[in-house]
Amino acid sequence: MKDRVPASTRKKVVVLLLDRGHRKGYLNPATLARAETIDLLTPDGEQVSVPMPTVKSVYFVREFAETFQPERKVFLSRPKLDGLWVRLRFRDEDVMEGIVANDLLDLLDNAVQLTPPDLHGNTLRLFIPRSALAEMKVLGVVGAARRTPRAAGAAASSQSKLFNE
Repeated sequence: MKDRVPASTRKKVVVLLLDRGHRKGYLNPATLARAETIDLLTPDGEQVSVPMPTVKSVYFVREFAETFQPERKVFLSRPKLDGLWVRLRFRDEDVMEGIVANDLLDLLDNAVQLTPPDLHGNTLRLFIPRSALAEMKVLGVVGAARRTPRAAGAAASSQSKLFNE
């Protein structure tokens, strides 16, 4: 007997497939990290299993649209969110940009979790299996910790003592 997942943990998703098809449904995001298949509950109430090697990306969406069309794929200017600004190239030569967490442990996982360029669109977040990617480049670090003025001032004050003696 399977454990039942509370309905509140299921999120609306559109699973984009490498063959350019897509599936709409609900899934538990906690099961994605190490899954070999994605278990979707369709809007009609059917249980569908999608093999992970056929998945291009999982779009966590606000609402199901009549026809699914991926939104803007690149930033129009330098992003303001903290994290790594990355450009992903998929195995089918499609290109997309987004922000990933600036945490190496997250990047060593089996997938990339991405914040899309259009923060006000229908897509909230993306899950992209590593098997769908051909390349991932870091375009910039946004919101990196900068040297504090105190530390720079302390170095300058200790330096000035050397020349005053």
